[in-house]
Amino acid sequence: MILIYTEELTPRIEYISRLIFTTILQNEVSFTTKSSKFLVSDLPKINYSYEKFGNEFYLKPHRFLHCKALIQPNIQPVWYNGEKYFFESSADSDLPFDPLAASFYLVSRYEEYLDTQRDRHNRFPAEESILVKYGLLKKPVVNIWAHLLAGKVKARFPELIFPEPKFEFLSTIDIDNAWAYAHKGFWRSFGAFSRAVSKGHFTEARNRIRVWQGRQTDPYDTYNFLNKTYEGNENKVLFFFLLGDYKRFDKNVSWKNKHLQKLVKETAAKYSVGIHPSFSASKKKGKKKLATEIGRFKKITASEVTKSRQHFLRLRLPRSYRRLIKAGISEDYTMGYPSHTGFRAGTCTPYYFYDLKRETATSLKIIPFQVMDITLRQYMGLPPEEASAEIENLMQEVKNVGGVFSAIWHNETLNDMDDWKGYRDVFIKMNQKGFEWANA
Repeated sequence: MILIYTEELTPRIEYISRLIFTTILQNEVSFTTKSSKFLVSDLPKINYSYEKFGNEFYLKPHRFLHCKALIQPNIQPVWYNGEKYFFESSADSDLPFDPLAASFYLVSRYEEYLDTQRDRHNRFPAEESILVKYGLLKKPVVNIWAHLLAGKVKARFPELIFPEPKFEFLSTIDIDNAWAYAHKGFWRSFGAFSRAVSKGHFTEARNRIRVWQGRQTDPYDTYNFLNKTYEGNENKVLFFFLLGDYKRFDKNVSWKNKHLQKLVKETAAKYSVGIHPSFSASKKKGKKKLATEIGRFKKITASEVTKSRQHFLRLRLPRSYRRLIKAGISEDYTMGYPSHTGFRAGTCTPYYFYDLKRETATSLKIIPFQVMDITLRQYMGLPPEEASAEIENLMQEVKNVGGVFSAIWHNETLNDMDDWKGYRDVFIKMNQKGFEWANA
């Protein structure tokens, strides 16, 4: 147990303290606003206030955690032992920066509430993030700062025990489009075939015919390969299914299609599954669509839906998360960037969403991801061997601090064809390493 003294216990201070000390460092905390109680306590303790009493462990707070309004704080870089930090503290503090304030800024996604820049799909761009600007996106800095703080506190209180952090691995698959050619219905298939012929894409047209005739496996039908790759580690796998209506950015087959329903049911019998809310459902007026899609999922699986990831990673705070909570979702897996690998919220530890506009912690658990196939191949343009190196470096960062390494892949990118040639091996290597480390 660690005792924390603060003149005012704000919701922000309590939330981030419990995340740092209890969730990440696995040690309980208690709080007091009475200096007399703090001074006489025999517990390992931290003075997180504006008054230093003696030679206690002292961390002078940045005023950010005492704010009650959404205003942009003045952030200046702080250098310490050759590393860059932010949210400066003071010369008499045991650390020159405030790790609680800096961590809260990142995990709450404070900057996303204030920044008006958006990409073409109305998403917060990674380039606007402080972690990109400071060159820290590929480090789980919140976890690193937590362990730095733990080492400092333990040096003062040797009796403190912080358990060894454990590496966990989660391989996730988004089913945006279950099949390339099969099970699409006559008119949709005929239209696609006609377009392929008119544009001179004769190989595609021939492949479509061969798939329809049952002479060739559909390019997106990689499910047997996935089952073989995941065999023995099914508890570390999660599938998300898109069940939205057909639109420009939502092109799966109809949720009523008996083949898709069979695929969902068979997958749910082996793995954890979740809803992949459509692009349309993430729009401002998409609240009813979200409820409809969740209802479809319940009908197919005959079970409750508790997990989700937004299609196109469309996330607008706090609207997206409030909708999920209201819809009964308890875990969301959207936290990461489409254009960059790394740690969008600065952490590899699942945590609960803090609603800044209501200044309260919520029941929605956020599970961040670090890498996506589309990011590696299409945004970063990496050949297979460099993609594998990128994944292993990020996985090692997670292993160093203990946390969950989570990756997004799509059934359609595992066909080992065209632009995705060689990426099936990248996927295999990632899972072999992840399962090995997680099962050690």
